[in-house]
Amino acid sequence: QKQFVESGGALVQPGGSLRLSCVASGSTLDYDAIGWFRQAPGKEREFVAGVSASGYRTSYADSVKGRFTISRDNAKLTLDLQLNGLQPEDTAVYYCAAAWSPSTLQSTYFAWGQGTQVTVSI
Repeated sequence: QKQFVESGGALVQPGGSLRLSCVASGSTLDYDAIGWFRQAPGKEREFVAGVSASGYRTSYADSVKGRFTISRDNAKLTLDLQLNGLQPEDTAVYYCAAAWSPSTLQSTYFAWGQGTQVTVSI
């Protein structure tokens, strides 16, 4: 059974950077699209970024476009999210999950990890 473990979350000042990692266990990632989502306190979980199985197609929420970069290494079963130019509104728990094809819809994803906390504050 595929499972993900996220890491890399931390407390960072506005304008700072973080690199989140998502490691998969249990099966291959070769055929899965992967997505990062986030959930801020009191808000619904929202799509942040996604990447196709090949790694060639990526998509981003408008709120993070130009600041966040998603990448994957199928051989290492890892998926990274580089967060630059962080702002307080980026504060959230960040999750990764898999989907059968690229999608921004939370309902199409499975094998959710437990999440990693990102806090942006002075």
